[in-house]
Amino acid sequence: MNGSATGTPVDATGFLGGRLILRQPRGGHRAGTDAALVVAAARPYAKGRVADLGAGVGTIGISLAVLDPTLEVTLVEIDPGLAALAGETAAANGCGERLHILTRDVRELTSKPRDFQDAPHDLVVMNPPFMDARSSRGSPHPGRALAHRMEESDLAQWIEAAAAMLKPKGSLVLIHRPDGLGAVLAALQPRFGGIALRSVHAHSRRVATRILIFARQGGRAPLVIAPPLILHEEDGKFTSLADAIHRGEAALAFHEPDAAK
Repeated sequence: MNGSATGTPVDATGFLGGRLILRQPRGGHRAGTDAALVVAAARPYAKGRVADLGAGVGTIGISLAVLDPTLEVTLVEIDPGLAALAGETAAANGCGERLHILTRDVRELTSKPRDFQDAPHDLVVMNPPFMDARSSRGSPHPGRALAHRMEESDLAQWIEAAAAMLKPKGSLVLIHRPDGLGAVLAALQPRFGGIALRSVHAHSRRVATRILIFARQGGRAPLVIAPPLILHEEDGKFTSLADAIHRGEAALAFHEPDAAK
């Protein structure tokens, strides 16, 4: 089918075991494991108002809205075509009335957006571009290149934007590559504390391929390192927890109950 907003071929595909249907460009960045991991990691902290920065077609934010009908969700996406597809996805999944789409560059939101002066967010989620724009070869597809590449200074601005959109003591959940962890931790200071980390491994004997990160604005709790998440058994099948995450059946808290401050 063709996307009415983008004029490019668009697929309607199931996500989280078919709990929602996503409209996304066939040739651009596709929702997958990273988004499912952020959804699972964010669920224990999702309440009230949630913002998804660099939302693309809205995979993470809309998933959270579908899983919890009490949430109000803001999607921030620079690409008007992807933002339009997010709106179509939200409407098709019955949560359009609880969704606000802001077609803006995340880097412009480093001071509190006028739209949310009186309604800050309880949680911000993000799946930012991972690749260093200076050292990586970009995809020839513009949508994939934009979704995958970021300057280190841009990451700091994304973290600053998250702080601007959060309530005091609000939570941030994001995913990144292990070699980007130093830059993330540097960007979180001094606004965020109470940091918690969880490494993600393709197999139990492999090094981590992703890091899930939690931080609380103004938090003072000491650093927590949660148990690692293993995605695959030795035979290549998903572990039971990874399978449940991909089906939208599991949450992935960083903390023991009542331990996050």
